[in-house]
Amino acid sequence: MKRLIRAALCSALILGLPAALEAKPWWLRGAQSNEGDFLPPDVAFRVGSRIDGNVVRVQWGIADGYYLYRDKMKIEAESPDLTVGPPSFPKGTMKNDPNLGLQEIFTQQIEGAVAFNRSDYGAHPVQIRVTYQGCAEAGLCYPPITKVLFPGSATPLPHHQALTYPWEGDAIIAGGLAFLLAGLTLRKGRRLETPMS
Repeated sequence: MKRLIRAALCSALILGLPAALEAKPWWLRGAQSNEGDFLPPDVAFRVGSRIDGNVVRVQWGIADGYYLYRDKMKIEAESPDLTVGPPSFPKGTMKNDPNLGLQEIFTQQIEGAVAFNRSDYGAHPVQIRVTYQGCAEAGLCYPPITKVLFPGSATPLPHHQALTYPWEGDAIIAGGLAFLLAGLTLRKGRRLETPMS
């Protein structure tokens, strides 16, 4: 009987674990969103670059429900003896931002380009510094992000790029907890019975 009760309790804990992981604590219930509801900045805004002749092309893949501000995007030279021209971007869409007023924004995917000149005759790798800032439609704005990129002849980001999400590891965590709970239900000091000879 005790084994049946333990098995039922263990099953209830394992089956209830996914719901418990998704539950909000009492102080956040009723809140529209919290920081845990948002993607990390490197997932919300993917950035890559490539060289195309004497032009560096920088591509951003933007997750659904997120956007980048046009006037917060910069592409600058980082490596010695490298100069870049002003960046060019396609036309974005206008958004009335509650904090910044009317802003030009980009969603989904955007590519910026800068012409470059090298006076080191190839002695240093081409390095550029990109800065950008964006927000989630649900209300979170990220601080400005700056990255140094080493553009190569890689292919640009695909139009519908696959995004990873922070909850993908939940299955591993749930499996580990189930294993731990199963181990805790076994009695301490239990010995295996050996057949009598």
